[in-house]
Parts: sequence; structure tokens; C-alpha cells
Amino acid sequence: KITGLVNITFNYIMKTINYSRDLSSAPYTFLYLCAACVIFITTCGNLLIVISICHFKQLHTPTNVLILSLAFSDFLVGIFVMPIHFIMLVESCWLFGALFCALYNMIGFQLTFVSIHNVSLVAVERYIALSNPFLYSKKVSLNVIFIASLMNWAVSLFYNFALLYFNGNFTELEMRPGECLLVIGEVWSAVDLFVVFILPCATMVILYIKIFAIAKRHAVAIRANNKDRRSKDVHAIRSERKAAKVFGILVSVFLICLVPYYVCILMADLIKSQSLYNVLSNILTLFYLNSAINPIIYALFYPWFQKSMKIILTFQIFGSDSSLKNVLRVT
Repeated sequence: KITGLVNITFNYIMKTINYSRDLSSAPYTFLYLCAACVIFITTCGNLLIVISICHFKQLHTPTNVLILSLAFSDFLVGIFVMPIHFIMLVESCWLFGALFCALYNMIGFQLTFVSIHNVSLVAVERYIALSNPFLYSKKVSLNVIFIASLMNWAVSLFYNFALLYFNGNFTELEMRPGECLLVIGEVWSAVDLFVVFILPCATMVILYIKIFAIAKRHAVAIRANNKDRRSKDVHAIRSERKAAKVFGILVSVFLICLVPYYVCILMADLIKSQSLYNVLSNILTLFYLNSAINPIIYALFYPWFQKSMKIILTFQIFGSDSSLKNVLRVT
């Protein structure tokens, strides 16, 4: 009975889609145009960040290595995940095979894991830099952060392969037409919730609360003890506050895009409703949109990105010694 009901529902959906296309293709075309715009912003915006940090030597800092890793994962989301996800949303069904479904889930899980833990690594790096600057200058180097980023990608690959393999998503590739369902057991689901959501999100929230407290304490100390160097101290205060503000915005937007998805996952596991699973697929779009929002945040709040983007888009990047240009100076 359940199988028959699913088939009837699927046939009804396909007939409705075909009928709506016959009546008017304008809404259908509009959806694909919107999807194409989001994909374009995601890929081009994050590609500009990747090129900027890789090319300009002034931007080779530990913090920017983590931003580079995050931008690269967001770029891959725009290339590999977003197109398939938007096609599935617009068509209201899975148009590809079982093997491609397993590959799509693997890539999606890999990039999700990397993005979430990249942001938490940024929180750890910023906290160490503010709370213990002497330890940061001695221990936190480009090589250390680069190895940490590589480890993040490697651990993500190993973890997500194990997650999907031991739940039969690679070995049992039979699936109903029009569906790309992910099967995860209760134990693995609880582990995944803790590893990918609870642990990194708790790290972000706790550390950024401490970061803002430290930044405020530094500002008060500078005002109290360094009145003879007022202009320099004011600049330092503003720099600290701006850095804390930008990273706070980055984390806040990230959590706004991430939390609804995992809340719906918990509700879907408890309620077991098909309509809730459909809502879950739509809310997943909000999380993927974060990959398009990040470059906009950088463009609005990072002068170095604004200047490097101008150099890249005007093809000055091909000039001699362009990698040595001062992109940190505000003109």
C-alpha cells in the first residue's frame, strides 16, 4: 500500500509539473535564472577570494589561510552541489542515477563538514591571537594553520566515507525512481549530529563570546593606560573592534543558515513525516546560500578584498610584481 501510494504521488507530481510547463514556462524559467544567478555569485565570488589570497603575498597570514580554505569549499559547493540541488528542487524529483546520488551525497557531506569546521577553526585561531598574543606569534605560523586546514579536509573525507559506507549508501545502490534518499542509522545519526553540528557550533558561540569580552577589555585597558598615544590607540581599538565585528557577522550568518537545517533534521527523525522531509530539502537551500553570502560579507567589510578584487577585474594582476602590491593600505 505504501509503495502504491508513493507511485501515485510521484506520478501526480510529474503530471502537475508537465502540465504547468505546458501552460507557461515563465515561472519555470525564472526559477532556473535565479538558481543560475546564485551559482554565479557563489563560484565567482569565492574564486576571487581564492585568487586574492593565493596571489598577493601581503595576504599570506594564518587567518587568511583559513579564509582561503573556507572560500575554496564554498567554491566547490557552487560548482558541484548547487547545480544538482537546484535542479532537484525545480524538477521536484531526482533525475540522475543511484551511483550519482551516492557521489552527490558524499560531496555534499564532505563540503558541509569542511565549511563548518573551517569556521570553528577561525574562532579558535582568533581566540588564541587575542587571549595569548605571545603564544600566537611563536606557535601559530602559516605552516601550522596550513597543516590544520589539510587535516580538516582529510578527516572530513575519512569520516564521511565511513559514515556513508557503513550505512550502505555505497554498497546498496537500489533506489526508487525520482528519489535520492540518504540512509543513516540512529547511532550514526547521533554521532554525526554531535561531530558536525553540536561540537563546532558550541565552539564558535563560546569562543566568540570570549573574543568580544577580550576585545572590550583591551579597549578599556588602552584607554586607561595609554593616554599619551591617543591616536594610535584609537586606531588599535577600532581595528580590534572591527575584526571582532566582522568575524561575529560571519559566524552569526553561518549559524542562521545552519541551525534551521539541523533543527528540521531532529524534527524529521522524531515525527517521521514525508512533508517534513520535503521542507528539509528546501531548508538545505538556506545552508548552501551561505556559500554565496560569505563573499558578499568579505566585499562589504574587508578593504583588502575590495582592493584585490579591483586589481583582478582590471587585469592588473598580470602586471610585473603584481603579487607585491600593497592591498592592505586603505586609499
